[in-house]
Amino acid sequence: MNLPSSLLLTDLYQLTMLQGYVEQGMEEQATFEFFVRKLPPTRNFLLAAGLEQALCFLEQLRFTPEELEWLNGCGLFRRALVDYLEKLRFTGDVHAMPEGTVFFPDEPIVRITAPLPQAQLVETRLINLLHFQTLIASKAARSVLVAPGKLLVDFGLRRAHGAEAGLLAARASYLAGFSGTSAVQAAPLFGIPIYGTMAHSFVQAHEDETAAFERFAYANADNVVLLIDTYDTEAGAAKVVSLAPRLREKGIAIQGVRLDSGDLADHARKVRRILDEGGLSDAVIFASGNLDESSVEQLVAAQAPIDGFGIGTRMNTSADAPYLDCAYKLEEYAGQARCKRSEGKATWPGRKQVYRRYDADGRMSGDILTLEDDPQAGEPLIQPVMRAGKRLADTTPLSTLRKRARSQLAHLPQALRTLEKGPDYPVQVSVALYDLAKAVDEHRV
Repeated sequence: MNLPSSLLLTDLYQLTMLQGYVEQGMEEQATFEFFVRKLPPTRNFLLAAGLEQALCFLEQLRFTPEELEWLNGCGLFRRALVDYLEKLRFTGDVHAMPEGTVFFPDEPIVRITAPLPQAQLVETRLINLLHFQTLIASKAARSVLVAPGKLLVDFGLRRAHGAEAGLLAARASYLAGFSGTSAVQAAPLFGIPIYGTMAHSFVQAHEDETAAFERFAYANADNVVLLIDTYDTEAGAAKVVSLAPRLREKGIAIQGVRLDSGDLADHARKVRRILDEGGLSDAVIFASGNLDESSVEQLVAAQAPIDGFGIGTRMNTSADAPYLDCAYKLEEYAGQARCKRSEGKATWPGRKQVYRRYDADGRMSGDILTLEDDPQAGEPLIQPVMRAGKRLADTTPLSTLRKRARSQLAHLPQALRTLEKGPDYPVQVSVALYDLAKAVDEHRV
């Protein structure tokens, strides 16, 4: 499922270029590829995400009458372009790495082949969709790696950079292996499990903390997870223990408590002891409060008795690496390979494929970046997903994408599974690709 957006949600230069293409009759097949030039300093790998939304966007591509009317009257475009856009539909082919695939710099995760105006127009929104979810999935995967077996919940909606970002972050983190999200709309949109407890305001609204706990339990008998650090964390835990028998008489079980401040490891140990001694050994401890993969790793390493983590702002904004150096570049037009030679931004020409090799233990051992028609040893990662504007298969369930991401992370080399910067993963460029780049350069000169 995709969130609605206007085709006017694009950069102006996409439309100014289209006006030139249309007036010059430049409508032959063009191939563009989306890739990341280099990893952020704190990343050892990236996790592909956002393809589903990209395909929905391409399927639904059309201008509304209101948008066409605005384009016609804004004074920037001639009638020929507006007439062309009125009939515009995406009729191209798409090849891509499946969502949940680990990838590395220069490896294209999406390839678009379509008439030049179509392939050009979709650039801005495709980057917008693919970049963001890939960014968040790659960040979320780091928490998954350092906290195996823990409940991980996306808590970042309130500080996400807009409503769409909040929802797509919920999807991307779930794909990467999170257990669920606090964002309610993600359940009907994507089928993601939703989790939530209570806020400090609920406790503050009552004169008595125990009364707040009790009333919340009556109102949410199947989800009694109580926030206990509004005033004094250990005192709050003791109140939970005192309340438990009264609730038990009414058939209500306290499922857990949440810690949201202070020294989480120290509080968790003290609270665990209070709960266990009070007969609540089955109650879980859930922690939140400005967490990221580094703080989660420290808590896990310290063996803090914490069963789950709510991870919010730092993940949803990818605070340590808030963007990827990604690009969507023309690699072929009218049957001729093309490349860019801008300083620091050169590209490889032609339609490409990536082959992945594994060692005897099943770990990824190296990739080969080559041309589509140059078979190599290994697993080909880029697959056809759309032809002539139509999908080749039904939407892949998010549960299937999660399984792929889990498998991909399990096959990472051990040195790349840590939060520290590891050795560069080997991505070899084939002789065929080198030869094509040389031929394109010689032809251009």
